[in-house]
Amino acid sequence: MKVAVLGAAGGIGQALALLLKNRLPKGSELALYDIAPVTPGVAADLSHIPTDVSVKGYAGEDASPALKGADVVLISAGVARKPGMDRSDLFNINAGIVRSLIQAVADNCPNALIGLITNPVNTTVAIAAEVLKKAGVYDKRKLFGVTTLDVIRAETFIAEAKGLDVDKVRLNVIGGHSGVTILPLLSQVEGVEFSDEEVAALTHRIQNAGTEVVEAKAGGGSATLSMGQAACRFGLSLIKGLQGEDNVVECAYVEGEGEHSQFFAQPVKLGKDGVEAVLPYGELSDFEVKARDEMLDTLKGDIQLGIEFVQS
Repeated sequence: MKVAVLGAAGGIGQALALLLKNRLPKGSELALYDIAPVTPGVAADLSHIPTDVSVKGYAGEDASPALKGADVVLISAGVARKPGMDRSDLFNINAGIVRSLIQAVADNCPNALIGLITNPVNTTVAIAAEVLKKAGVYDKRKLFGVTTLDVIRAETFIAEAKGLDVDKVRLNVIGGHSGVTILPLLSQVEGVEFSDEEVAALTHRIQNAGTEVVEAKAGGGSATLSMGQAACRFGLSLIKGLQGEDNVVECAYVEGEGEHSQFFAQPVKLGKDGVEAVLPYGELSDFEVKARDEMLDTLKGDIQLGIEFVQS
């Protein structure tokens, strides 16, 4: 397997690259790209770790050398949130970065599975889809918004709140990857009951956990280490699917049948072509139905913003 990380010199990219160096299948190739000149040094640093995963670093304006032959592309490039910013504030800068990098993917590895981490994910995935359509290589099964951070946060917070073994906590997080569009399905956590107050408080915390980190870092960055872990988990699941492993399921922001919006996060079964099936997310509580329905205008607006950015 060849995995390309775009934005590899950043906080998320370096954390992700470190995890992948240690966890990719033996014989894999890890290609690191960033505009920053430090990127070959990041690769050299990682290459001293004794695992059977080769690492090469590429810097400059052209991502092509890193992308040629890639099976999976994980994109974290862009600016990070700062105190007082929400994900939509990142749009003007990150939209252009994503458009450029996705064009490079279309030109060099059009069949690769693409995991987009760059915020605002609700919008950047729509940008990516439009760029790939213009290039004539769009396959909705192969484009993913990585929302795994919402899932691992939910698993962690639930385990802490209820004194559970975090390894045994599983739930779906549906919708999008920003504020009210993040909806953890707490009603589906097995063996646990939450009061209405607990549901409201936990849902709010999961939706705003990114702000929690931004404020705690006091201007020093956003969620990089936890996002690196989340992206690694999702990237490894993509690879398991490519290798034919059965029953690989993750929540991701993908284009499905459009029941709620063009792109929507829910569980997907991963296979050799990316999305093998978009799975139902189960019964919802009254609270969850209301929250899902109320998020849709925001989600659709985010998506439309991305479409218009490319079309205009």
